[in-house]
Order: sequence, then C-alpha cells, then structure tokens
Amino acid sequence: MKVFRALGLALALVICCSANIRAEGFALNEWSARGVALSGGMIGRADDVSTLAYNAAGITQVPGTHVMGGLAFIAPMGTIVADMDKGTKYTSTKPDVWMAPHGFVSHQLNDRVWLGFASFSRFGLGNSFDSQWVGKYNMYDIGLQTISFVPTLAYKVNDTLSLSVGVEAMYAHVYRGNKIPTVTAASYPNPFDNDLQLEGSGWGVGAHLGMHMRFNDQWSMGLSYKSQVTLNLYGDVDFGYEGNNLIAKSRNLPEARDRSANATLQLPDSIAWGLAYKPLDNLSFEVGTVFTRWSTYNALNINMGDDYSSVNNKEWRDGWNFNGSVEYKPLDWWTLRAGVAYETPVVNESYSDYMMPTNGRTIMSLGTGFAWENWTLDLAYAHLWINPVDYDNTESSGIKSAGIKGGHSENVQANIYMFSVGYTF
Repeated sequence: MKVFRALGLALALVICCSANIRAEGFALNEWSARGVALSGGMIGRADDVSTLAYNAAGITQVPGTHVMGGLAFIAPMGTIVADMDKGTKYTSTKPDVWMAPHGFVSHQLNDRVWLGFASFSRFGLGNSFDSQWVGKYNMYDIGLQTISFVPTLAYKVNDTLSLSVGVEAMYAHVYRGNKIPTVTAASYPNPFDNDLQLEGSGWGVGAHLGMHMRFNDQWSMGLSYKSQVTLNLYGDVDFGYEGNNLIAKSRNLPEARDRSANATLQLPDSIAWGLAYKPLDNLSFEVGTVFTRWSTYNALNINMGDDYSSVNNKEWRDGWNFNGSVEYKPLDWWTLRAGVAYETPVVNESYSDYMMPTNGRTIMSLGTGFAWENWTLDLAYAHLWINPVDYDNTESSGIKSAGIKGGHSENVQANIYMFSVGYTF
C-alpha cells in the first residue's frame, strides 16, 4: 500500500505543474536539486531516489521505499543584435520564469530487485520577444514542453554490479508564433503582417539502460544510456487574417487559411559516465561526461497541407558535457554541495535562428541539503553563462529575407533555482 501512496504523491507533484514545463535550453538536466547543485554529478554517486533520472542502476543503493518531488525555476535572459541596412537594433527577450517539475518513487522488492518510477523533463525550450520585433518573421514566441514517464526495474547482480532497464513514454507540447508578410487585393501593393500561430502535441517512446559498479567503500562508477525518442506531433495552424495572400507562392509562404499540421521531431540519444571517489564518509567527489548525439537533429519540418511544408534545416553537431562536483556533510543533518560543468557548442550557424540563441555554456552551481527524521529538503542554485550565436551566414527563413544582414546574440545567461522534498517510508 505504501508503494501506491508514494507513487500517487510523486505523480501529483509532477502533473500539477506539467502544463508549465518550459526551459531556456533544449536538453535539460534539472532533474533534482541535489543533481543540479552537483552539476549532474549523480552518475557515479547514484545514491538517492533521484538517481532514477540520472543512472537508475544506482537505486539498489537505496533500501526500502522512497519518494521525492520538486520544481526548478528557470529564468533566462539575453539580447539579439540585428545588423540592418539602416543601423543595428538590439532586442532583449521577454523576462519570464519557466518551471520544470520532477517526481520519483522507488521500492525494494527483495535483496536483488528494485522497482522505480520517474517523471521528469528531458527536453524543453522557451523563448519569446515582442510580437513586432525585427525578427518576427522568423519567430516571436516558441516553446517545447516535454514530460517523460519512466517505469524502471533494477537488479543487483552482486555487491559490486547493478543493472537497470526502463521504458520511457514522452509527451510533448509545442507552440510557435511568427509573422507572415501578406498582400491582399484590398491592401495591394502594400504588405501587412499576418499572425501565424502553430500548436501541437504528441507522444514518443524510448528506453533507458543503466549500470553501476561499487568497487569498494571509496570508489564507484556509473554508466547510463537514454535512447532516441521520435515524437509524432499533430496540431493546428491559425492565422490572424484568413484569405488569399498574393505573394504566398512567390515567397514560398503558406496560404492564410486555418488548417491542421503535423511534424516528426527526432530527439537525440545520450550516454553518461561518472566516476565517484569518497575518501571520507562525509566527503565525495565526482567527475563525469555526457555525450549527446545532436547530429540526429537534422531538420524540423512542419507539414501544413496543401502541398506546403515549412522546412527548417538544423544539421547540428554532437555535443559533450564535462562536469565535476564535490559534496561535504559537516553535520548528520546538513550537506553542502558545489559543481561546475561545460557544454560544447552544437548549433550549426549556417542554419542558426532565433529559436535557440545559445551555443554551448558554462555552469556553476551551489546547493545544500537538510535531513530530519524521514524527511529531506534539498536546495540548489545554478548560473549559466551561454555562448553567443552568430547570424551573419545563416540560411534560416525570416532573417535575411526580412532585411537582417547578420548579427549575433549577446549577454545570454540563465539563473536556476530549485528545491526537492523527499520522504522515506
């Protein structure tokens, strides 16, 4: 019975907030406050219930029944510098705070077998500008919201080796707003800005694999794999004005008629490795890396019917994350944490757009944890310094055709505030 109560609590924590899942980045790792404070250094440690998101094989180090849930609050900011024929224009993103929830439950069946259930967001992005900004023909509002549900089985082969397997069901909701230059018989020859709103949702399925090795009381190592997920998205396109657009064919634009739309979004697989060292009972270190196959993200093409498709080439590069962290427990009820990470650039600037004004980042994080009786509370803060994107040579639609000769993003950064609450039954 306590397993079902724990599962219900974890689901409630996630579902109540899942409608608001957004994030500055695309691949997310805000899966627990402890994990954020350690810059993702949970692959080798893997010793609390949130390891179901990082390396589920480590759940065999967590006896009994545990539940955890919480929220990340992500506050991005940045500026687009657009070089125009008549000067340079600076436009900042709209200030906002996006939320990403997480929930976990684990239960030990016997000395060998553990069951787990995780719900968290692997991917997400959110970015918005004023609807009349200079890049409005590319986009002025974009969002990708995902939530993954992952039931997991972990098996303790022996005192050294544990393995895990999980099945992932991912739900996604995507929306986009941009302007379309439109000329009608009444407005000819003067164009006006017609509003295009695209919104859709869909599901995809994937798999998770994990391995954890505890060599002795000091050294441990983990390896985890998350598969590709193919999202089949279905939705609608709505126009502010419906009617004939006299320049639609000449400029390869859609006719201004409300319609259904569909798209297939291929999200990449990743493999993570971590090595943890615990010289003292209250002190641990970890170094790790994550390899993400962003080269599978070739294009985002949207079929709008009437033989029209919105073609958005991407051609991204594979990416690496390198991280290091330290955790110190000065008192039985109090823990201090710190981490650092660097992510390599993945965006192909030949197809860069305003949807993702980021290209690699450096992360510094701090956190603390408290424990009393059966309860835990973890708090984390992270700051992201995000590399600029160059638009001088981009071929993405709605940029050069709008009279933008080039430019770049600048002062792009984000703050992350996070909490997790855990309970042991």
